[in-house]
Amino acid sequence: MIATRVGRRQASRVGGCCLGLVAAVALGSAFAQEPGNLVEKGQKVFVEQGCYGCHTIGKVGTQGMATDLSHIGAKRDLVFLKSWLADPSAQRPTAHMPKIQMSRADADAVATYLSSLR
Repeated sequence: MIATRVGRRQASRVGGCCLGLVAAVALGSAFAQEPGNLVEKGQKVFVEQGCYGCHTIGKVGTQGMATDLSHIGAKRDLVFLKSWLADPSAQRPTAHMPKIQMSRADADAVATYLSSLR
């Protein structure tokens, strides 16, 4: 009988611990999706993908090769930017920008970053 009580206590502790872990993961996922965090992630991916090789933001990047993206968020909405990053030639068949290989999450982060540039 005592072993059963200890087992229940341990089960309760384990259950409580698991519930706390699930809550922490859920909160972490929600936190990672906040716009500010996506902007930071998008800026990081923008640099890692070498976008500055063709584009400029402010005075940073290659001048005159491709669109200056300094104020792109004021010109294009988030939906367009996501579509553009997914497949530029589908948006404009004469586009010179290649289709960049990146995950959808990274593309969404870059689009969020670009939409923040006003």
